[in-house]
Amino acid sequence: MRIIELNDTTKRNILENLLKRNPGQYETYMNKVNQIISEVREKGDEVLFKYAKKYDKADINSGNLRVSRQEIEEAYEKIGEGLINIIRKSIANIEAYHTKQKQKSWFDSTSDGTILGQKVTPIASVGIYAPGGKAAYPSSVIMAAIPARVAGVDRIIMTTPAGPDGKVYAGTLVAANEAGVTEIYKTGGAQAIAAMAYGTESISKVDKIVGPGNIYVALAKKAVFGFVSIDSIAGPSEILVLADESANPRYAAADLLSQAEHDELASAILVTTSQSLAEKVSIEVDKFVEVLPRKEIIKNSLDNYGYILVAKNMDDAIDAVNEIASEHLEIMTKEPFIVMTKIRNAGAIFIGEYSSEPLGDYMAGPNHILPTNGTAKFFSPLSVDDFIKKSSIIAYSREALESIHKDIEAFARSEGFEAHANSIAVRFDN
Repeated sequence: MRIIELNDTTKRNILENLLKRNPGQYETYMNKVNQIISEVREKGDEVLFKYAKKYDKADINSGNLRVSRQEIEEAYEKIGEGLINIIRKSIANIEAYHTKQKQKSWFDSTSDGTILGQKVTPIASVGIYAPGGKAAYPSSVIMAAIPARVAGVDRIIMTTPAGPDGKVYAGTLVAANEAGVTEIYKTGGAQAIAAMAYGTESISKVDKIVGPGNIYVALAKKAVFGFVSIDSIAGPSEILVLADESANPRYAAADLLSQAEHDELASAILVTTSQSLAEKVSIEVDKFVEVLPRKEIIKNSLDNYGYILVAKNMDDAIDAVNEIASEHLEIMTKEPFIVMTKIRNAGAIFIGEYSSEPLGDYMAGPNHILPTNGTAKFFSPLSVDDFIKKSSIIAYSREALESIHKDIEAFARSEGFEAHANSIAVRFDN
């Protein structure tokens, strides 16, 4: 891996390079996405069948669009008891973590008859997008479905492309069934997003769409936002390891590559205060790359978006970390919890040398659907909060309103709204 001195210029150049991966930069795909969305709105299921044949080489029709109970049972037999038990263990941890995020409605009252509060209500229906083919990730299905279930969402559906044999990846089906998905449909790409957003003959529309996907899926989610809610427009995966001289270079190298193997746009960055560690990690990376099966993808990822940055001191290193705002941040320093308190921007923070990123992907419990491309500066991981909505509660007695009615009337008139003022004043006409 290339080793670079961290300064204002190199930091700026790296940030500009990383932003090239933002799905919002790929407007050349937008015309095609808008065309697909328009077709789905106009022709419904017919378009889903057409694109399943064109892109997935699958013969999908009204009779097999929805995954049957028999197909789900076959999926259980195919993946075996060992993986089923692992999926269930993962779900138990994820559910336990997200249950702690639940919010309750609340009310507060005063002696003069004022009642104020907040009513928390689950979203009624949610659609999960699950990629297919080589990018099938049952873990992401679990991460999307469990917080929705914990929040109390009544209808959780999933769309995912079928293979040429008309089947959905068995692990995806089992994960969805175990996590509480109630309907599964064999459709992918922008057309699946449009189907969930607007509805077709077979798929009823949902209120929110979540889950990762390719550039067409990301741009389709962007296009339907406002008609439905979405989680985020996810970019390529990324990891940043913050380390000092105490870090194990082999561990750091292995963790960087855990994300570089995702795809050629993935980002893997080490920020360290130790030149010696930087050189050791670079050597370990080279050793791992030669024996890992996805080495061509890893090499391209590291060539394009891989960096080892050597900072003058820990304060400079932390400033860079906060500017990059990585999806995954690992802290491998002598006092990692002290360093953690200075981190403002990161999707998920992994503390200590035994808290490697894949722990969060599969088993720890926190959600692995995280903000990317610097959006950790203002976005959070997917959570129960994403599947609820809040209504304000206001109840005033005559006595409570009487003490402030003239203030409200004056405020309304200052904005030119006489009818607003009148709706208050009429209650105190003699």
